[in-house]
Amino acid sequence: MLARFKAAAVHAAPVFLDRHATTEKAVAIMREAARAGAELIAFPETYVPAFPVWSALWAPIDNHDLFFRMAEQSVLADGPEVARICAEARALGITVSIGISERSPVSAGGMWNSNLLIGETGEVLVHHRKLVPTFYEKLIWSSGDGAGLKLADTRLGRIGCLICGENTNPLARYALMAQGEQVHVSSWPPMWPTRRPSGGGNFNNVAANRIRASAHCFEAKVFGIVTAGYMDAAMREVLVGRDPAIAEVIDQTPRAASFFVDPTGEVMADVLQDDEGIAYAEIDLNRCVEPKQFHDVVGYYNRFDIFDLSVNRTRLTPATFHDDAPAAEPTPRPADAAAGQGGDESSSKCRPRP
Repeated sequence: MLARFKAAAVHAAPVFLDRHATTEKAVAIMREAARAGAELIAFPETYVPAFPVWSALWAPIDNHDLFFRMAEQSVLADGPEVARICAEARALGITVSIGISERSPVSAGGMWNSNLLIGETGEVLVHHRKLVPTFYEKLIWSSGDGAGLKLADTRLGRIGCLICGENTNPLARYALMAQGEQVHVSSWPPMWPTRRPSGGGNFNNVAANRIRASAHCFEAKVFGIVTAGYMDAAMREVLVGRDPAIAEVIDQTPRAASFFVDPTGEVMADVLQDDEGIAYAEIDLNRCVEPKQFHDVVGYYNRFDIFDLSVNRTRLTPATFHDDAPAAEPTPRPADAAAGQGGDESSSKCRPRP
């Protein structure tokens, strides 16, 4: 029998651009969800320290102060905030998926949109950097690499995660399917403005996220955890306080939703959108088996003689350094050899008499 467990999708706001306070809030949420029986807890995209929605609201020449704060409050993958979350996962015996804005250790302004899958031992099992920042996210984050296109192999099952628009990338999704994914976490921002609401045609992120999550779960025959950020009054106040004219955009752009999807693509269990909280669902991986009879795209329902996918999972770095090898010490000559080849007088005098 495959695993059965309770999962939690966190639908919560960070403490806006405060990595320390947001980390403590994440720990409190983990404890609350664990008390409710959740063994897998998923947080939204870049929960620590926030999602940079301001990149959609103003031109980049007006956002230098917010970029500075984002860089300052982003976290190192091996920094104290991540260590705090890992320690709490170990203490609670839970598995955690959490989005972070990851700070580069070699660039004061370099950042990635990253997600960490942390096991119940407190170990980071998968460290994924978003392959391509979407639309105005390019003003904040660098492109990631394929090193994180892996699954966390846990007692709850094989868990994968893609961040926001990556769930539109069929090759990234297939890369996880091909490793035997059973639970798919998709993480999202609190809102996604693409047009001014007064003109119509704004991106409906609730419908789009549901379509993408359902498509992946139906194709992969997996359970989906959709976890979206939440804009609270404090975050809104900071943004509107900079420019009251953007209140219309913030207030009339659809808020994202957090929910669960079963292996047939149907939405199940709790759904949260307009209220901050934690959504829960009972996951039974045995329900992933029967749908594989219909379409198993990593099994019989494919043509591997026709299609061939190669995935480069090399972690990219700014440079590869080849340091010079230390100079070899000269090989000393034996005293006899030195003497026989015109060695110095002292060596001759030190030789024992025959």
